Amino acid sequence: MKIPTIHGYIDRRILINFTADPKAVEKIIPFPFRPKLYKGKAIVGICLIRLKNIKPKGFPDFIGVNSENGAHRIAVEWDENGETKSGVYIPRRDTSLKLNALVGGRIFPGKHYYAKFNVQEDKGNYHIDFKSSDDTEILIDAVETRSFNNNSIFETLNNASDFFESGDLGYSPNKGKFDGLRLKAYKWEVQPLEVQNVKSTFFENEEVFPKGSVTFDNALLMTNIEHEWKSEMNK
Repeated sequence: MKIPTIHGYIDRRILINFTADPKAVEKIIPFPFRPKLYKGKAIVGICLIRLKNIKPKGFPDFIGVNSENGAHRIAVEWDENGETKSGVYIPRRDTSLKLNALVGGRIFPGKHYYAKFNVQEDKGNYHIDFKSSDDTEILIDAVETRSFNNNSIFETLNNASDFFESGDLGYSPNKGKFDGLRLKAYKWEVQPLEVQNVKSTFFENEEVFPKGSVTFDNALLMTNIEHEWKSEMNK
């Protein structure tokens, strides 16, 4: 599925990151993907992103649309033309915009579930929760901080930043194929978040992820990022 280059602004993007047992992750990602490991662990997570002025590149901002969105992500690798490529596999997407839910998987890559978002932001404090049309629920309470999580597998903010910057190409399942979409951020700048509370019914589903197989690791914040989305060849 090829779409025109999409341009807009990431008003706020929170990456909630977990480590996971590679064996559990292997069971839910399809060929040709495999978990991309960091120190022997698979890396999974949730992207909570508020987009503004989203429209085809070259069109004026005032015709663009705004939305809150959530994406469950799994860092993956695959072999392509004798090379190892990396990106993220996105098993599900959620959105506050009914248009996205309508055209996702048809005009825009990946099926989108319609969800009701509750967002509260005040002086560096963030509360975001949503409940989707299939009852999937997400919740996070976090606050901006200068200190990266001492217990993170990545050890430093730079290590984490580099790892997630390399995951700019995402593939979403669509009718037996995988729609590719690459994020081109005009600048890449993250800061740490201190998380007080986090919940994901997707990652807490013990039929998919056995108890203890997924552990919260860190959270990162991006704000005010001009960007483009570009279609990549489907798999």
